[in-house]
Amino acid sequence: MTALEINSLDVRHGQLKAVRSISFSIEKGEVVALIGANGAGKTTLLRAIAGAHKLTSGSILLKGIDITDLAAHQRVAAGLALVPEGRKLFTDMTTQENLQLGATVSRAGGWSVDKIFEIFPNLQRHRHAKTGNMSGGEQQATAIGRALMSNPEVLILDEVSLGLSPLVVDQVYASLATLIQTGTTIILVEQDLSRAMKVASRAICMLEGEIVLDKKMSEVSREQITDAYFGLAKIKNIAVEQ
Repeated sequence: MTALEINSLDVRHGQLKAVRSISFSIEKGEVVALIGANGAGKTTLLRAIAGAHKLTSGSILLKGIDITDLAAHQRVAAGLALVPEGRKLFTDMTTQENLQLGATVSRAGGWSVDKIFEIFPNLQRHRHAKTGNMSGGEQQATAIGRALMSNPEVLILDEVSLGLSPLVVDQVYASLATLIQTGTTIILVEQDLSRAMKVASRAICMLEGEIVLDKKMSEVSREQITDAYFGLAKIKNIAVEQ
């Protein structure tokens, strides 16, 4: 079953076309790593999918339902959740209060505060602590948990390890591995290619607002992804054609 379908998406920042005619679909339960250098258009694409950035053209379907014209909060209610870069928690509120905010859309599903603590056990002792006093890893886990509380069909994680120490990133990814086993459909932006290749079932690489590679992880090498990341694949193709 197709969980998310993107058709001919164009997104602008003023006169700059940041996302150019992008199309792809994601099947239920897939974990897709969205890869690309800074400025490739990844965050703009994710914000456009989530309804936080206006489209120039194109369409977005969630489980076959057109959500292109829905506001961001309506997309959450429809089953789309974004964990933004920088986490964006309410730092004067406790962990539990932040998690409960995710449930305000009242979508049916199996996620609860207690289940979030099962996935992220390090949060249990901070249940009643203000998130502004927590570590970066604990804040990231809370942000992911808050998104899960909306019982999403598709979970989008933007720069999940940004600004975290390697040890904390290990802890976050250990929890993500448990989350992936639940069959959650995930789009993951991650600069650490090694980590992305370990957890994702598919790689989509962007360059200058376009998709330059879209393959199953089992069918692509690290070298091919690296070539696409730096634009070397395009250069090699031009050389072959000449």
